Amino acid sequence: MYNDLFTIGNFTIHGYGLMIAIGIVAAYAVAELRARKKGLEDKYIFPLLVWGVVIGFVCAKILYYITILDEIRSDPRIMLNIFDGFVVYGGIIGGIAAGYCFCRIKKINFWEYLDLVVPSIALAQGFGRIGCFLAGCCYGVATDGPLAITFTDSQFAPNGVALVPTQLYSSAFDFLNFAVLCLLSRKNKVSGRISALYLIIYSVGRFIIEFFRGDLIRGQVGALSTSQFIAIFVILFAVALFWKRSHDYKKAEI
Repeated sequence: MYNDLFTIGNFTIHGYGLMIAIGIVAAYAVAELRARKKGLEDKYIFPLLVWGVVIGFVCAKILYYITILDEIRSDPRIMLNIFDGFVVYGGIIGGIAAGYCFCRIKKINFWEYLDLVVPSIALAQGFGRIGCFLAGCCYGVATDGPLAITFTDSQFAPNGVALVPTQLYSSAFDFLNFAVLCLLSRKNKVSGRISALYLIIYSVGRFIIEFFRGDLIRGQVGALSTSQFIAIFVILFAVALFWKRSHDYKKAEI
């Protein structure tokens, strides 16, 4: 809603970028703290963060380009705007893939470190969605409900129209996901299950919230949005992963 927070000379602090930065710093700080508590080597957290963030952003951008291929064919210059337009699922998939490669190179347990960082991913997403709210992107459908929000100077959302504040709903859900994962991880003994739960919880919440999103530019697959379509397969994969990790753990105990 107020993306341009303040300006110093020719330098403007944008709410979206600031929230992304806060989310990354908070994610790193929490992951490092939890690594120490769990007896994992915290020296790997920063490079793991860098790998995940860089590759995650690239993949989020690539998936966004895929959803707007028709527009790109009409005007290839759209691809030059690298700071607007991302698909979160691309970031999640790319970030996890980058983490896997990093752990293989460093010869450390991938599932232990993934379980460590997924709560931080949810935390960063919570701040990121606040950034979306400030910028006006990822907006909801028109509504006459009491919790509606009306943008007056947004480059993304329709101005002067009461909308469902999907950004704030997503942010609250991400923060809740973070809290639940941190709580469950305290007693979890099976590596990989916290990661599976993150994917399940996030995807279920994303699937529901998508019904209230109004930015249809993100593309559709039949009656579902692109993200809802992806969410179905992510949930199925995550449920299978949870079962497999639990099954392997029980089998190893026998």
